[in-house]
Order: sequence, then structure tokens, then C-alpha cells
Amino acid sequence: MDPIFLQSADYIDSSTPIIQEYARDVAGALNSDVDKAVALYYRVRDDINYTPYLNYGDPETYRASKVLLNGYGFCISKAALLSACGRVLGIPSRIGFADVKNHLNTPRLRELNGGDLFRWHAFSEFYLEGSWVKATPAFNLKLCIDFRVKPLEFNGREDSIFHPLDADQRQHMGYVHERGSFTDVPFAAITETYRKYSPSLCCKNKGGDFGADAQTD
Repeated sequence: MDPIFLQSADYIDSSTPIIQEYARDVAGALNSDVDKAVALYYRVRDDINYTPYLNYGDPETYRASKVLLNGYGFCISKAALLSACGRVLGIPSRIGFADVKNHLNTPRLRELNGGDLFRWHAFSEFYLEGSWVKATPAFNLKLCIDFRVKPLEFNGREDSIFHPLDADQRQHMGYVHERGSFTDVPFAAITETYRKYSPSLCCKNKGGDFGADAQTD
């Protein structure tokens, strides 16, 4: 296994003291990498509130230590944090991306994004028991309840990716295009895409409560 997947990076900044302390606190006395990865997944999923109303042109929006300090983030920054925590605990970790067709969002988010195709959706990947396993920590449990989507579970042995249907059996998420896996967040490529297809995302923080929008949509 390439040691680069254990090294601190610009956005997956696992050497940052706040991430080191957080990851070790989560792991506690757990022994196996699978158990550690599962514990990390649930903590990052639910400790960090999901919001898309951010400034996607700001590098700090993507940095793992910043999302942990803020207590909120979006799919890329939450995946960066989860991957950083894995590296702290000696679990080879990277970040993967795909374009997804999100059928359940809000009118405001669709307007900001320029439609319901969301480019560069992110998830973490852990190398566990000889293979890479996907873990998607984006939506915290409360937000899943607000949107009536099934919360994603993770057992460390099977991919945890978004369900195609929500709790009411409506179309929820479709994976359209795989963009591959990376050792760190490819900030320049991501922001180039956003400026081309979703320029309204690349400006100051938008503010607002995404969960409240879900309840009024």
C-alpha cells in the first residue's frame, strides 16, 4: 500500500492537532481497523452538520480541520475530515468523487447549483481487509429525518453510498459519472467545474438552514 494514503495533505490535513485529538478520542480502546473506521464514520456523519450553503470558491471550505472546528460542512469537506481521521489511526484513506443526480433537494439549492446534477459529490475510501471501501458521511441523521431519506449505515466491509430511493420510495440519488479517487481534495479542478456550471456557488457564504428548507419545500 502506497504510504501517501497515510500522509497529511493540504486539505486532508491529518497532522493538525485538532484532528489528531478528535480521531484518537473516537477510536478509544478499539483494536481493529474496521471497528475504528466504523466509529469514525458515525461520529463524522453526525457530529458535523451538513449544509450546502457555503462559499465553494474558498479553500477553507474544503479543509478537514476547518470543518471540524466549525462543526458544519458539505460532502467534500466531511469526506476530507473522515479520511484525515482514518490516516491519524493508521488506516490508508483517500477521497473519491462522482457526479450525482439529486432528485431531492430544495428550490434554493437547485437555483444556486443550476439544476439537479451535482458535480464532484464526495465520499471517503478506507483500505480495510485488503480492499477499498466507500463511506459517505455527508448527511447527518437529523438532516436525513428532515428530508425523509434513509440514513446511510457503514459496516466497514461494504460500500456505503446513497440510496436510489428515499423513505417514501421516491427517486433520491443517482450516480451519473465517476470522477475517480484522489490522495487530497483536487481544489483547482473542482472550482473550475463549479465556476463553469454552478457559478452562484462560488461566492460568499449563503446562510440559511438547509434542514428548515427541506421541511418547507
